[in-house]
Amino acid sequence: MKYFQCPVDSQTIGIKAYTQQDCGVPVCKSCDSLKQIRSVHFPNDVVFQDYVRHGELERIGLFMRARRVSLDTIYHSGMAAMHEAVLTGNLDCVKLLVLHGADIHQRDKEGWTPLHMACSDGFPHIARYLLSLGADPELENDCGEKPADLIDLENKELPEIYGLAVND
Repeated sequence: MKYFQCPVDSQTIGIKAYTQQDCGVPVCKSCDSLKQIRSVHFPNDVVFQDYVRHGELERIGLFMRARRVSLDTIYHSGMAAMHEAVLTGNLDCVKLLVLHGADIHQRDKEGWTPLHMACSDGFPHIARYLLSLGADPELENDCGEKPADLIDLENKELPEIYGLAVND
C-alpha cells in the first residue's frame, strides 16, 4: 500500500475524509497514521556516473578526493567515467578525471578508448587534448577501427588533426 503525506487536516478545510468503501482507493483518515516516507539511496558508482554525465565538476572532485569510486569501473552502460565525460563533450570534466588518474587508454566493453569516442562524436578539442597527453591514435577497437577511421569528414577540425585529406 502506498501512503501519501497529508499537507493539512482534511477536517479543517471541509473535505470529506473518504474511506476505502467509498471509492476503492485506500486513504488514511489522519496524518498521524501515515508511515514515514522512505528515501532512496543509490550506489556511489551510479551517483558518480550521473555527476559525470551532467558535468558537475565540484561534486566529481568531492567524490574523487573522498575516494568513493574507482575510475577503472566499467558501468552498466559498458563505459567508464572517462568515456562518459568524453561523450558529454565537456573538456573540463575530462581534464578533472585525468587529474585524478583516469587512464586515457582505458577501453570500454567494445574496446573503444576515449580517443575513439572523441573522434566518433566530433569533439576535436577533446581529441587534441588526449593526443597532447600521449593517447595512442593507432589503438584499434574490437572491430579493428582506429580513432581516425571513425571521423566524420564533415567535421573540419578532426581530419586536420589527423592530417586526413578532405575533398571539397
